[in-house]
Amino acid sequence: MNTGPQNEWFEKDFYKTLGVSKDASDADIKKAYRKLARKYHPDTNPGDKAAEEKFKEISQANQVLADKETREQYDQVRAMGREPRFTAGSGGSDGAGGFEDIFSGLFNTGGGQRTRYTTRGTGGYGGGDVPPDLSDLLGGFGGSPYGGGFSTGPQKGGDIKATTRLSFTEAAKGATVKLKMPSGKPLSVRTPAGVKDGQKIRVRGKGKPSPNGGETGDVVLTINVDRHPVFRRDGDNLRMELPVTFDEAALGAEVEVPTLGGMPVRMKVPPGTPSGRVLRIRGKGIEGKERTGDLLVTIEVAVPRNLTPKVKEAIEDYRKATEGEDPRAGLYQTAKAS
Repeated sequence: MNTGPQNEWFEKDFYKTLGVSKDASDADIKKAYRKLARKYHPDTNPGDKAAEEKFKEISQANQVLADKETREQYDQVRAMGREPRFTAGSGGSDGAGGFEDIFSGLFNTGGGQRTRYTTRGTGGYGGGDVPPDLSDLLGGFGGSPYGGGFSTGPQKGGDIKATTRLSFTEAAKGATVKLKMPSGKPLSVRTPAGVKDGQKIRVRGKGKPSPNGGETGDVVLTINVDRHPVFRRDGDNLRMELPVTFDEAALGAEVEVPTLGGMPVRMKVPPGTPSGRVLRIRGKGIEGKERTGDLLVTIEVAVPRNLTPKVKEAIEDYRKATEGEDPRAGLYQTAKAS
């Protein structure tokens, strides 16, 4: 009696074939399969029979484990395989119908009827469809003669990789860059406002043509952004340090603050502002799709380096006037207690 493909499920550990645990997620199974399929695909190992057999095995394993229902059935069959084995019988009065009755009940096929699981591929590998995006990982393998594997339909053309460098302001505001394509024709690309250093932009349909009538590939543009001498980016916010004089920090003042690529704005410095305090100017950061960030201004009290006799005298008078104040009061005791 032939029990169909399920009979060999007792003998084959498909989890081990893919190198995953029995409680692996669907994503883990897909990732493992993609990695192994890329490694053992016959197109990358021409004439290698061992690689060919390995590819056949991992394709079969993926065929079973990638489908939720089939995986559940496989797990049930494997669980039965760990129990005492049944012997094939004729279904007599002792109720021992053998594998035929076991599978009939398990797969709801009815008395004497067997369910056969066939691969979705058309060739000789008997092992499962490959995710459509796997062909990209394999460098555009298409029209493979190996069944049960990669699509033989129209394949998407390859991608073209390019890089460009933008100034800090161009990256924040958006810019148009011209790329020289392999064909010799220039390609203009508009970068979105707020693009980050290292970000990749995909331009659809501007890459390599398909080898067999499929979609044209894409251009993948990597953006490099120059540093700015004043501003630095913090998400959608901009940060900068603003020097103020001692009297501006002590008495309070209204000062001008530069903005990125625009006119300066006026900001109030509250009286008694210490160095390191951060003041916020709303809406002067990076313009995004949903919101515009803020400008975060860190106050730095500037200490004069070249003191004229008059300035030095004024500072001496200030020291005498504040002789009883100690900004470090309690610091030693606090440090010692900790």
